[in-house]
Amino acid sequence: MNKRILITGGAGFIAHHLVDTILSNTDWEIVTLDRLDFSGNLNRLHEVVSAYPDSEQKRVKVIHHDLKAELNPEITANIGKVDYISHLAAGSHVDRSISYPLEFVMDNVVGTAHILDYARKLDNLDCFAYFGTDEVFGPAPKGVNYKENDRYNSTNPYSATKAGAEELVVAYENTYGLPSIITHTMNVFGERQSSEKYIPMVIKKVRDQEMVTVHANKEKNIAGSRHYIHAKDVAEALLFLYNYDISSFAPDKTGAKCQKFNIVGKDEIDNLELAQFIAKAQNKDLIYEMVDFHSSRPGHDLRYALDGSKMANMGWNPQSAFERLESVVQWTLDNDRWLIT
Repeated sequence: MNKRILITGGAGFIAHHLVDTILSNTDWEIVTLDRLDFSGNLNRLHEVVSAYPDSEQKRVKVIHHDLKAELNPEITANIGKVDYISHLAAGSHVDRSISYPLEFVMDNVVGTAHILDYARKLDNLDCFAYFGTDEVFGPAPKGVNYKENDRYNSTNPYSATKAGAEELVVAYENTYGLPSIITHTMNVFGERQSSEKYIPMVIKKVRDQEMVTVHANKEKNIAGSRHYIHAKDVAEALLFLYNYDISSFAPDKTGAKCQKFNIVGKDEIDNLELAQFIAKAQNKDLIYEMVDFHSSRPGHDLRYALDGSKMANMGWNPQSAFERLESVVQWTLDNDRWLIT
């Protein structure tokens, strides 16, 4: 019998790339759970899934549900037996979390509690994977790359709710024996990304020869930096982890059982360098201004950085962001309906 995976937030940006990766590399059946709001767009799933033969398309099932509510018997029956759960559903817009913090508590903490409570009652679940964020660690000073179990330092409601949800995952493994892993990643990009995100926004502004805002330090001479990573690399990393013998890891020195993994882009890229690359890919000038990130984006940090050595030592490495970015720029220009706000 084929394996079955439940992906929450399945119509979201990263999750639809995970659907594509699973369809391409496995014979698994896929159940997606999504409330289909502004971040969950069925057009993403349709574009990806419709590229496959009818026989493959039948492997994907879409279920509408908002995880702020418990999974009722009708929903669980519709889902059926699952072997894996990838919990990607979340409120993820930092600015919105600052304006509506309680909404993010409901989405990210209560929503995670509901899917965990469903998961703990399943028979023979192989793995529950929680999709986390680098932002739980807070700003990274120059030269510091956070490892999986370093201390957390949330600087906005989004990161705080993601950290809180992580602790629930750890608690469910410790209390109920739920086999779980937690991943952290950062600044994911790729095809069909929401147009308010930095890379598609820069692609559009460069195309239209509009001003690009580059967030920088107070002196406006050092741009913020990130380890950008393509969504396909993230999806491949998740599939890699599902196929890896996680039980080979012993609990750490604190006795923690739930393993954490940083999924990190190959290159640290500052936002000005990124914008310049996007402009060069379009053969256009870059019109930009450096802006103090503290005053323009409260709750954001100048630099985030994770240590990816654990995954590298396990045998997984991503492609360079630059190798991926040029094709993303061209794809986005050719499919500019995804640039409409």
